[in-house]
Amino acid sequence: MKRMAVVLAAGQGKRMKSKLYKVLHPVCDKPMVGHVLDTVQATGCQRSIVIVGHGAEAVQAYLGEKAEYVLQEVQLGTGHAVKQAKELLGNEEGTTIVICGDTPLVTTETLEGLMTLHEQRGAAATVLTAVMEQPAGYGRIIRGEDGGVLKIVEQKDCTAEEDAVCEINTGTYCFDNAKLFAALEKVTNSNNQQEYYLTDVIGILRSEGEIVLGYQAKDAAESIGVNDRLALSEAEGHMRQRINRNHMLGGVTIIDPASTYIGADVTIGADTILYPGTFLKGKTVIGDNCVIGPSSEIEDCLIMDRAVIKHSVLNQAQVGARTTVGPFAYLRPGAVLGEEVKIGDFVEVKNATIGDGSKVSHLSYVGDASVGRNVNIGCGAITVNYDGYNKALTEIQDDAFIGSNVNLVAPVTVGKGAFVVAGSTITRSVQENDLAIARVRQENKPGYAEKIRSRAKAKKNQSSPS
Repeated sequence: MKRMAVVLAAGQGKRMKSKLYKVLHPVCDKPMVGHVLDTVQATGCQRSIVIVGHGAEAVQAYLGEKAEYVLQEVQLGTGHAVKQAKELLGNEEGTTIVICGDTPLVTTETLEGLMTLHEQRGAAATVLTAVMEQPAGYGRIIRGEDGGVLKIVEQKDCTAEEDAVCEINTGTYCFDNAKLFAALEKVTNSNNQQEYYLTDVIGILRSEGEIVLGYQAKDAAESIGVNDRLALSEAEGHMRQRINRNHMLGGVTIIDPASTYIGADVTIGADTILYPGTFLKGKTVIGDNCVIGPSSEIEDCLIMDRAVIKHSVLNQAQVGARTTVGPFAYLRPGAVLGEEVKIGDFVEVKNATIGDGSKVSHLSYVGDASVGRNVNIGCGAITVNYDGYNKALTEIQDDAFIGSNVNLVAPVTVGKGAFVVAGSTITRSVQENDLAIARVRQENKPGYAEKIRSRAKAKKNQSSPS
């Protein structure tokens, strides 16, 4: 049976009090609508229609070709929003799930259970429900003797008996696609808000003798819809716990989950240890047996097996197996480290490859460079890669030695096995196995230090007030 999805993402989200469109607010480093779309597509939905309104361009720019889009120019209720998809889905046969783009906690397992029940029972509609100890503000699910859903009653319309019901409507539904769009034609806006409600479809289908079911989510937290910053924080907390738990069950050691932040799209191998203060974001992939942290931030990086990263920041970088980074290192976009490389304290690497076994131990900058294997770059050495207008490349070949406080003024090449003496400023290429010295010859003047001090002292006395 064909599966489809309609994601409602047209609301402005005024209660967020933000210039950022509501469904683009991130939960665990991923916009809410991204969570929702990935979840419905994981259930096998072959077509995904996103209903956009306010901020439509921003939503389309983020989701790209992962979905089809329909513009709801004027927001006239949830029923009106779904009806906008009729031109795209109206002639389709199959199952359609309708879900809000601000419900990032719904899981694939729950949606799969919802759709499976719906399809196996041949229902016209199936409502995703949840049980809450304090259901105030939510529509109540009223079931019949057969266990099916008789109706959904909004809080303000509940009788005393209905108000005591703890099973609530989450706002996620599964429909027979043809019956959904047929029922939407019968929905009216004869209510105080003069809006077309999707919940009215449930009553219409029930009145026509159709099967309407309810599928209860195991975790009520999945029903959280984010309408303000408080709910956003609550969703973030639930998502963080879920992500951390899944990684720990997968073999990752997290020393202090409360102080460890892992994005929704991060992958971590078994036996890796995460120390407190670790932030893993974006599409980061970390291998097996790594040690990350404490206090490290890693975004969109590839970290190979047995790498160690301490007190460092990495962004769009690649770290080879058994390589160590930090403390207090900064790997910027384009940094690619080979195996068993050492990047030490206060070292910055940008748009540079560093070969296996090479060392940049401390207080150095390597940018726009190609560094070979088994190279030693001494303390305070830098590649001078920018002339104010253009970037240029520095090449350091295998087994070269770069002394402390060396400036390599690009474009320049240091050949294989060459030795650059400390304190040199290199402006011309150094050939293989050459020794390069580029500094003024030292001259010592006996007793001259006392003359310098006397002159400085006299100058100070002359400038002091009498």
